[in-house]
Amino acid sequence: MVRALLECGLDDVEVQVEFDLPHTNSAVDLVLCGQQPGTGTDSYLAVELKQVRHATVDPRCPIAVDLGFGDGKNKLHPVRQVQRYCEYMVRYLPHLQQNTVQLMGVALLHNALDANVEALFELPESDHGFLYTLDDLDRFRRVLTSRFAAASGKRAARTLEQSRRDPLLKVTDVARQRSVTGGGLTLLDEQYVAVDRITRHLEKTAPLTGFDVGLFYDPDTVHSPSPDPGRKRVYILRGGPGSGKSAVALELQRALGLKGREAVLASGSHAYTETLREIMLSTARPGQVAGKRSAALKLYRYFNSFTDTPPDSLDVLICDEAHRMRRSSTYRWTPTELRDDNRPQATELISAAKVPIFLLDDHQSIRPDEVGTADYLKELAENSGCLVEVTDLEGTFRAGGSKRYQRWVQQLLGLDASDPMTWRSDGRMALTVTDSPEQMEQFILERGRGGATARITAGFCWPWSNPDGDQLIDDVHIEDWHRPWNVKPQHNVPNAPRSDLWATDQRGIGQVGCVYTAQTFEYDWNGVIIGPDLVFRNGKFTVDRAASCDPAFRGPVDDAIVDRCIRNAYHVLLTRGVVGTVVYAVDPDTHNELRRLITGAIGMQHYDGAQPKLTAEGSQLPPAYSRRDR
Repeated sequence: MVRALLECGLDDVEVQVEFDLPHTNSAVDLVLCGQQPGTGTDSYLAVELKQVRHATVDPRCPIAVDLGFGDGKNKLHPVRQVQRYCEYMVRYLPHLQQNTVQLMGVALLHNALDANVEALFELPESDHGFLYTLDDLDRFRRVLTSRFAAASGKRAARTLEQSRRDPLLKVTDVARQRSVTGGGLTLLDEQYVAVDRITRHLEKTAPLTGFDVGLFYDPDTVHSPSPDPGRKRVYILRGGPGSGKSAVALELQRALGLKGREAVLASGSHAYTETLREIMLSTARPGQVAGKRSAALKLYRYFNSFTDTPPDSLDVLICDEAHRMRRSSTYRWTPTELRDDNRPQATELISAAKVPIFLLDDHQSIRPDEVGTADYLKELAENSGCLVEVTDLEGTFRAGGSKRYQRWVQQLLGLDASDPMTWRSDGRMALTVTDSPEQMEQFILERGRGGATARITAGFCWPWSNPDGDQLIDDVHIEDWHRPWNVKPQHNVPNAPRSDLWATDQRGIGQVGCVYTAQTFEYDWNGVIIGPDLVFRNGKFTVDRAASCDPAFRGPVDDAIVDRCIRNAYHVLLTRGVVGTVVYAVDPDTHNELRRLITGAIGMQHYDGAQPKLTAEGSQLPPAYSRRDR
């Protein structure tokens, strides 16, 4: 690339290496910044460099390709990859939204000959994605001279680097944009491959499923027979916190809905399901409320609502939060005639739909009877005669796109084989320790007043009382500080949101949330109180079952299961933040260990002579936060 720029006389073009896409761990290999010939306006070229020499296309999915890395995993087509990166940049960088022709994208396979990657040229190109190989270097140089003048690119580079980032679209934002063309999630990398594979399967099995969604319509193949017409195909999408599982589920449902097809979305989370129903109901026009409510109840359901559903009566069933799958659907209110403690709940869901889709995280089951893991579902489906495809969603759209933070949390909680490590910032998100719950609350409230979404959560180490009339009880007591939990399910309290709306209603900032109301959702600033059920003893973090007040652990529940659930609960709580997370531990030894592992602190700062306010301090602050908060 350097040689090409020098040969074209473009030595003043600025090159940004590994340009981070906002809010995610994905990055563009190179972004060239300069001036447009003739006009002098800012001009940008996003370049994905590929060292491959050979490439083949998956016959079942033309945007999934084997680039010859030898790992057996298909990757997103390089042209589609850079196209999506460009679309993502335009969505979140207002500087590029003002003039979208400023940005062009190319995939450069600089070691490959045309003949060895011939299949890649069949994918349509666009201004955001062209393909060039070793045979095309002269054409590529002409692209450079058409995009850039022999002038300094410092201004364009500085403008791009310092430009404002639009806030991340959260799960609830995607749900609200269900009917907006182009308003959903911009899928990247393996997210895009997974959704494309599923929609293509729906099209190719249209005579069986009734789907002809037209998302990637190919008249020559859409009605070709399925490779296994007699076997049901089950899709499992596995990913960590913030990997976009729920957003993918909603985007898939939205895309099908825009084509007039309905896919049912099921979950084991009361807060998640009721929030989605509430969002859909809020779009009702006068006279449409009853119809919208009926549609919401049909489209958003619970895992245990398919006990008597006829086999294959649903075309597509999207099971989000599938880690919350129970062993069976039998519970205390199940009618006697429908009770079957031996029939797995997953079997009911697989049976109910022609195309079942499960999205899960192996480290987010938080109750003893939750059994949803990829291995469990895969074995169950295969034993039922189904074909199973497991896709790992490896990206992250939370914690500023910090994969390092995800690993750090898992190490802290003992969810992998590594010991807890000192937090070393990667510049993507803020991680700090507060000296007291009062300090945490003041910090979170100030973030909320500044327009950010912010919440405090805690481990389930205090009782959860019913409200006293119209008043919540201050159950969470830490020395002189006391606050209420969020409203209990089945209760309503004035000036406080229902439990299922705690994470999305701005009034939720006034209560402490528990894991059951926080799971699935995210907010900009995340305050986490680690209760006495997770303590640092003898050089490691251990679980103290006796300190938990979670009623799910009463009775003869094995200690190993309780240990897993409590660690997973803190895994959920510590991974809700988009911009930053602040933590406090009730136990003094545990808090001291957090102080040792986390260098970030909370301190008082003055800005422009105003009243002092609490700010997160330290080198761990992401640049975007520093600019926005000032």
